[in-house]
Amino acid sequence: MTGPAFGTSGLRGLARDLSDALVAAHVGAFLACCPPGRGLFVGRDLRASSPRIARAVARRALRAGLEVHECGAVPTPSLAGAAMAAECAAIMVTGSHIPGDRNGLKFYTPAGEITKDDERRIVAALDAAEARPLPPRGRFRRTSGVDGRHARGVAAAFGRVLPGWRVGVWMHATVAGPAIVEMIGAMGGEAVPLDPAQAFVAVDTEALDPALSETFRRWATEHRLDAIVSADGDGDRPLIADADGQVLGGDVIGILTAQEIGARIVVTPLTVTEAVHEAGFDQVVTTKVGSPHVIAAMAAAGPDRVVGFEANGGVIAGAGGWGAPVGTRDALLPIAAVLAAAARGPGLAALHAALPSRDTAADRLAGIDRARVAALIDRLVADRAAREAFFAPTGRIVDIDRRDGMRLRFDTGDVVHLRMSGNAPELRVYAQSPRPGAARAHVADYLARLAAELG
Repeated sequence: MTGPAFGTSGLRGLARDLSDALVAAHVGAFLACCPPGRGLFVGRDLRASSPRIARAVARRALRAGLEVHECGAVPTPSLAGAAMAAECAAIMVTGSHIPGDRNGLKFYTPAGEITKDDERRIVAALDAAEARPLPPRGRFRRTSGVDGRHARGVAAAFGRVLPGWRVGVWMHATVAGPAIVEMIGAMGGEAVPLDPAQAFVAVDTEALDPALSETFRRWATEHRLDAIVSADGDGDRPLIADADGQVLGGDVIGILTAQEIGARIVVTPLTVTEAVHEAGFDQVVTTKVGSPHVIAAMAAAGPDRVVGFEANGGVIAGAGGWGAPVGTRDALLPIAAVLAAAARGPGLAALHAALPSRDTAADRLAGIDRARVAALIDRLVADRAAREAFFAPTGRIVDIDRRDGMRLRFDTGDVVHLRMSGNAPELRVYAQSPRPGAARAHVADYLARLAAELG
């Protein structure tokens, strides 16, 4: 694996490669390129390496003369929202959903998540930032409760709509667990914490173990639950399952949330189900994968009730959204919105069933060399015969989109999308189909084909 680098959302790399010196250089470059406003908020997830990296972030910001608000272990959207409210920048130490031996930094200006242009400026300024003379030492303060304020703010936007509901909260190692419990209570429901982990657990909401459905079903029966919810490591990707253990896809969560908060314009990456085009929104804009691309397209779409979401379920509420803005992906907002819609209506399973039917699945090959994947995709694009032979089991190709990897539509109505993760050495495969069960079969087939091609 190469050294730490910016991916789809923030700087990522092996924790051992995120040395104090490398962290300090990136923090210095960020502060030089992106005005931090009135100070810097620093938060972290529950990885073993995160406290050490967070201390390195704080030390470098203090050297720059800033007031540093040390917020401890808090969800990313809670940290970003609190910083925005205080007119400050923020840095979250997290590897999000990727394995525990990795970690990273997410950067936020007082206006929200940094852009891809900001990332390029930070990389270009790495050397110069450390060479500049530094002002006197700043001021350090501990700031607690930002996760609770976020939880109560989201709950207040929907009201006490969950009386009589028992909601399981899979705690694992998500830093958002306590905030989700508090939010459900503030919405009138009873939260039941489940299965806290003793060590960090990487939960990828786009590639969950299918066996989890049986675990969720068992928990729902044992604890008489109406739903089970959770989030990834840093709390910006939601997980929602009904009482039968059926997990809602992230794009389904996004559609339901956008409907609940009255969105007129929806911005999503290419990986989101095409059912979004049939969900009644005035306009749907598609982008490359990654929250910076979604946020940029939201800004271009204008202020008219625009909502962004990704296939991982993370929702970004834009102008005219719901609750206080956080300027980045949020897991609490979609959990609250979907539970509120289900509680007022026929329940979670029926709410899901009422959406346009589209079977979706995703999985990945780990430990994959990026250059070999790029060479394979370039060959499949350039060589029509090779491409048709490789994808023949799915049907005749009618469209190829190269904005992010290789996304193909077939005359069968199916979609297959191959792309390298921006955060880890993983080749991701996404599939959609109008036929139940076909998407998972496509994913399994193409994972096997790609593994054979890539050795």
